[in-house]
Amino acid sequence: MTPGSQYPDDTAAQPLRSDAERNRGRIIAAARRVFARDGLSASMASVAREAGVGIATMFRRFPTKEELVAAVFADRMDAYADAVATALEDPDPWNGFVGYIETACAMQAADYGFADVLTTSFPTAKAMEERRNEAYEGMVRLIGRAKAAGRLREDFDSSDIVLLHMANAGVVNATAGAAPDAWRRVVALFVQSFEAPARGALPPSPPHDDLHKAMLRDSPSALTPPEPDTTS
Repeated sequence: MTPGSQYPDDTAAQPLRSDAERNRGRIIAAARRVFARDGLSASMASVAREAGVGIATMFRRFPTKEELVAAVFADRMDAYADAVATALEDPDPWNGFVGYIETACAMQAADYGFADVLTTSFPTAKAMEERRNEAYEGMVRLIGRAKAAGRLREDFDSSDIVLLHMANAGVVNATAGAAPDAWRRVVALFVQSFEAPARGALPPSPPHDDLHKAMLRDSPSALTPPEPDTTS
């Protein structure tokens, strides 16, 4: 028996693990580029082509699109949650509130994919949804502080932030090629309409459950039909 022969699979298994990790990294890097350019409506097949891997390899690494989206945008969701935390540290509640809105909307403008992520729910991506919920809870506190300071209109609702992100995503996707800074004017118009004193009454805000259903409707599994399973 030669030295090390009692572990015949060790050296054979290591290259496979390295190849798998390299493929995973290539897929995530490719998905960042594709989603940033085309949004979450981009297909898994287009990501596989960008990464230079077969569709079977794609589905071995990421069996569902939600898993791929979660891997690609985990750091951006962390940055989004951090933006809320930073806003809460601002001694001026209104400045903190406005700063959060401008930061979050700028993140949408910089990446089509993230513009979609902020308006889409991912029930199976538990870690990402936990970070979203953490950010939402901070945002509710941020709204309360701005109202208590007398700067945010009293009828402002947390669902208005979701509507703002939906509107901003639409503007970003519609104007990026021709007027990439158009979103800034739209966000400024929104912010000015949020400030107290209110100029007039608003229609009722949409029920939160209904807004959540809208976010589920636009989840990756609903945006594109499932790819054929060619792994077998």
